[in-house]
Amino acid sequence: MLILERKFETDFAFNIWYKRKIMDIKDKLREKQLPVHVAIIMDGNGRWAKQKGNMRIFGHKNGVKAVREVVEAAGEIGIKYLTLYAFSTENWTRPKSEVDALMTLLVTTINTEVDELIKNNVRLKQIGDLKSLPDSVQKKLQEAILRTSHCKGLTLVLALSYSGRSEITNAVAQMVTDAKSGKIAAEDISESLVSSYLYTSEIPDPDLLIRTSGEYRISNFLLWQLAYSEMYFTGTLWPDFRKKDLFEAVLDYQQRERRFGKTGDQISS
Repeated sequence: MLILERKFETDFAFNIWYKRKIMDIKDKLREKQLPVHVAIIMDGNGRWAKQKGNMRIFGHKNGVKAVREVVEAAGEIGIKYLTLYAFSTENWTRPKSEVDALMTLLVTTINTEVDELIKNNVRLKQIGDLKSLPDSVQKKLQEAILRTSHCKGLTLVLALSYSGRSEITNAVAQMVTDAKSGKIAAEDISESLVSSYLYTSEIPDPDLLIRTSGEYRISNFLLWQLAYSEMYFTGTLWPDFRKKDLFEAVLDYQQRERRFGKTGDQISS
């Protein structure tokens, strides 16, 4: 009993310290310099599970808690768009047992979380090849998108069966089709026109990209949209990523000077 009491006291003290730490970081954030759109490559679920002697799906299941915390944290500080790289087109090549388990987890999570999204005024959107997803996932996803369509707070974008190269390829193919039918002409082609053909046509480009797990690559994610995004890499594995980690990434972002090709003096003036 004494051991349990000491553990309770230690855990209680840690929780108090941790909450204060979160508030300290949050209080340093400047509202006028918040990123409008944060995109996250959620990496490290498999390694996290392996470290604990479990199968990869155990890591994916625990990654859901991180998603919950990050969505809540983003809404708290006023971020408008949060895009999560949940499943790439390349992920289809993983073992069938893992892919099937991921799809089942996705349906379960949507069922569980949609009411909470509505409660927190979060609108859900999806980018990627929706038709390649199992019918059960398509149905639940479309239902959740419809049910949250009236929400006006944070927009949560799930990148599912997504590939940056495929997105650009599909956009070019559609532009060629439209050019042949006379809808657009060669002289109409511009960066803004290309952007209008992408999955993200109604979403601003990310200001900040976060990648977890210590990897330093963008893995075919938002290749067009990340042209001038600030990038933040952390060694934290995704299932361990929490509010504090998001706030630290945003605080780091606010220390940077975004020049968009200009000089520092031009930005200052």
